[in-house]
Amino acid sequence: MEHKQLKDFPADFLWGSASAAYQIEGAPFEDGKKASVWDNFVRIPGKTFKGTNGDIAVDHYHRYKEDVQLMKAQGLKSYRFSIAWSRILPEGRGEVNQEGLKFYENLIDDLVANGIEPIVTIYHWDLPQTLQDLYGGWESREIIADFVNYAEVLFKAFKGKVKYWVSLNEQNVFTNQGWAIATHPPGKTDLKLFYQVNHIANLTNAAVINKFHDMQMPGQIGPSFAYTPQYPKDSDPMNVLAAENAEEMNAHFWMDVYLYGAYPTAALTYLQENGLAPEFAEGDAELLKSAHPDFLGINYYQSATDAWNPLDGGVGAAEFNTTGKKGTTKESGVPGLYKKINNPFIERTNWDWEIDPEGLRIALRRITSRYRIPVMITENGLGEYDKLEDGAVHDDYRIKYLESHVKAIKEAMTDGCQVIGYHTWSFTDLLSWLNGYQKRYGFVYVDQDETMKGSLKRIPKDSYYWYQKIIADNGGNL
Repeated sequence: MEHKQLKDFPADFLWGSASAAYQIEGAPFEDGKKASVWDNFVRIPGKTFKGTNGDIAVDHYHRYKEDVQLMKAQGLKSYRFSIAWSRILPEGRGEVNQEGLKFYENLIDDLVANGIEPIVTIYHWDLPQTLQDLYGGWESREIIADFVNYAEVLFKAFKGKVKYWVSLNEQNVFTNQGWAIATHPPGKTDLKLFYQVNHIANLTNAAVINKFHDMQMPGQIGPSFAYTPQYPKDSDPMNVLAAENAEEMNAHFWMDVYLYGAYPTAALTYLQENGLAPEFAEGDAELLKSAHPDFLGINYYQSATDAWNPLDGGVGAAEFNTTGKKGTTKESGVPGLYKKINNPFIERTNWDWEIDPEGLRIALRRITSRYRIPVMITENGLGEYDKLEDGAVHDDYRIKYLESHVKAIKEAMTDGCQVIGYHTWSFTDLLSWLNGYQKRYGFVYVDQDETMKGSLKRIPKDSYYWYQKIIADNGGNL
């Protein structure tokens, strides 16, 4: 729909930015912290770009006060960050590491003192290695109790200081890449196990949401989901069906469980027919039904376009672009369901991620119509090759990207969607998991090259000052 006038952003809109512990903190073994699965995974040859790791990252652990002052100067209303489980509980369970807890207490207090709302992500992929070794981590139901215990430590420590909590970040990503395509720890390719691991993660998410509400915590909690809305190639009914299949298997399969407590019918039928369905234990269905998130976090980067992919001769999974060489991504799909193809109507990044701001509006519309829940944009951003020239970074391409997505949010809100905040990925440059330090997302340039060398000096980019003006005007002058 086209509107004569767009609604204003609400006065309490959370204009923010985001990060994750492993990608920014460094100090992996300081002050009592022990290894996470990522501390070890990055040391496997060939797993990351040029063998880059998070041993130093951007040294946020030692420079958080400097980073918070940059946030304050920019005018951020909120900052979303994750807590490293093994910094709080080095063994994943047992005795609390008070020094680790103190670091986050200091960070939260500093944010609050500077007028910035802390938004805490409880889990952003860095599982304690001890739990992986002990019982296979997410492969065992033992993790449910350990995760709830870990979350309870955080709830008690930061009750009244943190109002917004993200339970699990991108469950669809860490389970798929960890157990289906082996690009994340523990590096397995077992589809049956992937769906079972994902089921256990669903149970864990439900259990921690219930714990939050049982403790009568002041504030709100919800998972954060990486949503890629699916489009059909054209109006050929088989291509429309392919897009429906992709939406069912890649979106409803997670969000329906979060919001309805049940897997979507067509997806579950497909898994049962192919011997991939998760195994339910007594009480599983009841636990999933019992949890009610207060909001849904959405990480939006791109849309996808699909065509029919027959069982006989269909395209299977292909490697995605981690090189930054534009145009190297190949068609990929699931025979009998769909295949992802290039959309000729939109541009792409150097990593072949589709730049589609209208897709964010479509995503918000779909979520609102299907689930009737407030949405917090927990991630949205552009990874690119930023260059420091004469002491400055002129990232007009990032400004264009972010401005178009902010406008899409404003249009979606005018359509009737409830969006409570917008968090760019990311505040500073950081370690981009498999892509190392060559792929930059931040408002703040960090002097660190792709081989992990540099002064770590912080330099605000042009986009930093653009966002500063957007926040000051509450999105009024787009």
